[in-house]
Amino acid sequence: MANVFTRIGDWVNERAPNMMPAYRKHMTEYYAPKNFNLWYYFGSLAILVLVNQIVTGIFLTMNYKTSAAEAFASVEYIMRDVEWGWLIRYMHSTGASLFFVVVFLHMFRGLMYGSFKKPRELVWILGMLIFLALMAEAFMGYVLPWGNMSFWGAKVIISLFGTIPYIGDSLVQWIMGDYIPADATLNRFFALHVIALPLVLLLLVVLHIAALHEVGSNNPDGVEIKKGPKGNRWDALKPADGIPFHPYYTVKDLFGAGFFLMIAAFIIFFAPTFGGWFLEHDNFIPANNLVTPSHIKPVWYFTPFYAILRMIPSFFGTAVWGVLGMFGAIALLFALPWIDVGQVKSIRYRGTGFKVALGLFVLSFIMLGAVGAGVTAEVIPAWFGNVDVTFWENLFGRAMTLLYFGFFVFLGFYTRLGWEKTKPVPERVTMHD
Repeated sequence: MANVFTRIGDWVNERAPNMMPAYRKHMTEYYAPKNFNLWYYFGSLAILVLVNQIVTGIFLTMNYKTSAAEAFASVEYIMRDVEWGWLIRYMHSTGASLFFVVVFLHMFRGLMYGSFKKPRELVWILGMLIFLALMAEAFMGYVLPWGNMSFWGAKVIISLFGTIPYIGDSLVQWIMGDYIPADATLNRFFALHVIALPLVLLLLVVLHIAALHEVGSNNPDGVEIKKGPKGNRWDALKPADGIPFHPYYTVKDLFGAGFFLMIAAFIIFFAPTFGGWFLEHDNFIPANNLVTPSHIKPVWYFTPFYAILRMIPSFFGTAVWGVLGMFGAIALLFALPWIDVGQVKSIRYRGTGFKVALGLFVLSFIMLGAVGAGVTAEVIPAWFGNVDVTFWENLFGRAMTLLYFGFFVFLGFYTRLGWEKTKPVPERVTMHD
């Protein structure tokens, strides 16, 4: 068997001689820091979920109908009559939410350990472009089942473009292809969701990994792995504190993938709607432009940004400020490498101010999600009785919005004015033989 594989390898190398060097560069000869911890699982898990979304999406398209009259019924047909169709659909819908779970955790790890700092600014920018493309992909996929929340969610989100001066109304009609979401909207969203955006996502993922492998991976200590002694000899090509990505981290990632798949399987088989968080109850009702859901809200991974949109009041008779605030909340993440100019990367050696600010930033993000999902509107009367729910919800939401944007303002002053008192950073990673 070994001879067979050797002959196949030789046959491929003769006809594609650059494949093996590329494999070695990105796998067996790509040296990653040996002190990776739990937070470094989420990058590989994001690739795993991306593959799941593409494969299950291909099977779903085989029975989906892109028309307002048939879309909802085709999804019901997949769920009820297609062999294992219910499983494919739930794998896809659960995978969408788990995609954002691992991406949010992956981004949080980058914030903690300073993976956005020099020389990895391009890696961070490409990662944020993936996040932006993923949000567009998820929104368009959310519209396709053509449930009642899909219809009204599409109407509300697309209508945001109407706040743009002069061209807003025309832009909304151009995106929808009609005066309300209808056949034209479904057709173009289907094309973008199934073909255009997946290609963009795959390209960005390849560029993200290629850029990462050019500068090397960061690690929990935030120090570069040094080239130098390896065993009993001096090898200038092999970092002293690095190990080959394959087989060491591929095996480790397989363990993480197995554990992750068990959690995903539990959700798919026992709680596929996750109490209305992964699949809203209103989306099991056909789209009806005459019946508005009692609470129009996006799926959970959009709720923090939706809350910012809602919490910023209208000025001068226009809601454009809320739209700018929502997109500004994402744009600030792109600018983070130039906002935080501190020299220390890892949270292990950064000052107390950064640790507190990062904790409050995460808290504000979660609380904004609760506001956007309508949780606070239910909790306030339950806890405080007969009070003005709208007033207190707006007060709380605006405080969380200020906290979210305050993180970036504080970080800019904190790192530029020399307020941060850091700990000594080790010259080498702290977990080495």
